[in-house]
Amino acid sequence: MYPIVEKELIAPGVTRVVIDAPNIARKRKPGQFVIIRLYEEGERIPLTIADADPDSGTITVIAQRTGKSTAYLETMPAEQGILDVVGPLGHPTEIENVGTVLIVGGGIGVAPVLPIAQGFKNTGNRVISVIGARSKELIILEDEMRRASDSLYVITDDGTSGRKGFVTDVVKELVDGGERFGLAVAIGPIPMMAAVCKLTKEYGIHTIVSLNALMVDGTGMCGACRVTVGGETKFTCVDGPEFDGHKVDFTELMHRLSMFREMDKKAMESYEQENANPNCIRKQER
Repeated sequence: MYPIVEKELIAPGVTRVVIDAPNIARKRKPGQFVIIRLYEEGERIPLTIADADPDSGTITVIAQRTGKSTAYLETMPAEQGILDVVGPLGHPTEIENVGTVLIVGGGIGVAPVLPIAQGFKNTGNRVISVIGARSKELIILEDEMRRASDSLYVITDDGTSGRKGFVTDVVKELVDGGERFGLAVAIGPIPMMAAVCKLTKEYGIHTIVSLNALMVDGTGMCGACRVTVGGETKFTCVDGPEFDGHKVDFTELMHRLSMFREMDKKAMESYEQENANPNCIRKQER
């Protein structure tokens, strides 16, 4: 059992959880993730490590309420703790001095880009970040991203925070205005990553994305997280989660992520109808 040190709602449907996991906190590097299981019958959920403190022995994960398990994580009492936390998993981000780095985070994707931005800045790079969401209330970690960046641009679909528009609008303006980037990192919804990669490919900017493919075991054995990169099959859990964004088949990835949408919808409807008591654990069905 892994104790929960702190748990808070930082945006509608977005939960920040600080977990006591000393071994993971010591070894974790930017870009890596953990797989958690909340209780015996629960499913395995991959979550990026948004922060780690080796001194206190804690890691921080941020989860968006998208299904039954993340809904349970949001409402469960902190004193219950988490049954399993496995990690750190995946290849860490290759942090090196490339000059100026463009960091783009959309929605919940701001959580995984934060440690990457921190890593590049600490290595001596100039970091320009663009974060976006549908509206102001869904912008997360703005203060943290501002500290990790030399320049930060906030953009929302409805204009309630920062400027109105899309992250690609800012990227285009920056490059057209004379900015030259040695590398771009984009993490967020698949359509956003695809749009950013299409634009950066036109500008010749090498771009890394972190993929949120479906995972089961996290060791490459099940094959559930397979993606096509450069015409080859890769497993997100052991070959990624980061890949060259210009080589990712985003259309296939979107199709695979939608395969269980109807099942997830029914499971969520069942969970809400049960109006489950957060103090008791019920057997879950996918």
